[in-house]
Amino acid sequence: MVASYVLSTTLVPVLLIWVLGTQRGPHAAGPSRFDRFRERYHDFSARVVRRRWIVVPAYLAVAALIVVVIGGTLGRAIFPTVDAGQFTLRMRATAGTRIEETEKLANKTLDIVRREVGPQNVALTLGFVGVQNAAYPITTIYLWTSGPEEAVMQVQLNPKAGIRVADLEELLRQKLSQELPGVRYSFEPSDIVSRVMSFGAPTPIEVAVSGPDFTKTRPFAQRLQKALGAVSSLRDLQFEQELDYPAVKVDIDRQLAGMLGVTANQVGQSLTEATSSSRFTVPNFWADPKSGVGYQVQVEVPPLRMNSLEEVKNIPISRSQDVQIDLRNVAEVTQGTVLGEYDRYNMQRMLTLEANIAGEDLGGAADQVSRALAKADAPPQGVNVAVRGQVVPMQDMFSGLELGLIVAVIVIFLLLAANFQSFRLSLAIVLTIPAVVSGVAVALWITRTTLNIESLIGAIMAIGVAVANAILLVTFAERDRIGGAHVPDAAVSGAASRLRPILMTGCAMIAGMLPMAVGLGEAGAQTAPLGRAVIGGLTGGTIATLIILPAIFTLLQGEHTRKSASLLPADRGGSDAPI
Repeated sequence: MVASYVLSTTLVPVLLIWVLGTQRGPHAAGPSRFDRFRERYHDFSARVVRRRWIVVPAYLAVAALIVVVIGGTLGRAIFPTVDAGQFTLRMRATAGTRIEETEKLANKTLDIVRREVGPQNVALTLGFVGVQNAAYPITTIYLWTSGPEEAVMQVQLNPKAGIRVADLEELLRQKLSQELPGVRYSFEPSDIVSRVMSFGAPTPIEVAVSGPDFTKTRPFAQRLQKALGAVSSLRDLQFEQELDYPAVKVDIDRQLAGMLGVTANQVGQSLTEATSSSRFTVPNFWADPKSGVGYQVQVEVPPLRMNSLEEVKNIPISRSQDVQIDLRNVAEVTQGTVLGEYDRYNMQRMLTLEANIAGEDLGGAADQVSRALAKADAPPQGVNVAVRGQVVPMQDMFSGLELGLIVAVIVIFLLLAANFQSFRLSLAIVLTIPAVVSGVAVALWITRTTLNIESLIGAIMAIGVAVANAILLVTFAERDRIGGAHVPDAAVSGAASRLRPILMTGCAMIAGMLPMAVGLGEAGAQTAPLGRAVIGGLTGGTIATLIILPAIFTLLQGEHTRKSASLLPADRGGSDAPI
């Protein structure tokens, strides 16, 4: 904008003199085709101005109705949904499944995927089964699995396959549940934008239940799961944590252990070394005297040997007078279940429900989830429920942009008032903005596009261009009014004289946005909402500027030529500036 302003005030006048300096008079003897069109527009605009008391209220009512009715039906999202031809699938087998069995299930899952889409349509598959070994310094912030029963698979489809990922996910949900019952699946975002906007959540919808008393938190979270199950747009609804993970419980008889000289610390260290590794109890490093490289030395029982309760009971704990004391001598060993994963938020333990969305936009799904949570039972004392995932950043984005748009309109109004020295002229220009907003709403509704950051940026761009066109028309109309013309005549003549530049500006902007609005090419769907919003907003704004704005100008300025006080204190006493 700065560059265009500089060029329009410096280079363009010089070029105009070079091109038109030697030309005199019109090129043709008679009126051109555009001149005849302008004459018809002049007559039409005059008729609209004469009916301004009907036209202006009807315009405001229709614009408000479109914004409320059509705008209320638009979907909401952070960014447009882009079909990149890839998806991420998380598989959760039965709790405690060994990693070898999980790998077999993961391979069966990928076989089902290949069968449904066709082997030739699968370009690449990538899978990770189980958890990262503690001996390897690999961060789990990018790839998180909580146990050997989990697997994460990424599938890249052939770009020429022509398969819509959302439809494929619905099909796979049905097929996988039929052929692999008991295995839970959840689709997760595969593109980097969705991952970042989820703020660590694996799915767009995440409901976290936290509280100081876990005996109250778990039953209430399970009731919420049933309530959310009634929401038709949610898919893959499940707990992120494994609630009943198989475990071996060791209950130490402290009195007997004390009599044998065994402490709880000894029992814990012996269990850790036998079932995992000595590196967690006694880190031991051996430095190679030749190379100086340090190596970690650890001792562990082969996992295949630790395969029953009897093996656990036979773990040696200590020796007393040449007598070995096993775990069975000082503790009761039984099978049980525990929470498979402990997650905390603000130091409070929490359970988290995750869910995907199908057949609904993010905003609509968030509203349904809020209604379902409101209908559910009231949480126990101290238990908190928070909706996370992409919902919170979406709500923050819309509230921030709405506030920013309101502030922008106020700033535009004040700047125009300072420039024109008139609140009436500023109001006339600002009243074209409802047409822009309604045009954006209609364009998004027709193209089934959601309200997102791209479409909102397009709306702001359209408002800027529409306001510039309105300023152009009002400037010339006010010049004619100050020159002595009646207000209706000044409004019509100003609109007719500026018909060509306003149409050229609007049509050029719309034509330039058409390729973007179509959304062709790689990642074209990401920016298509911006182009559609600009086209719709400029169409509505241009129509309002050329047809409605002369009537608004006449209605606000009155019917006769008049002189009124300027807003400038130095000009008090009368000037040609209107108030």
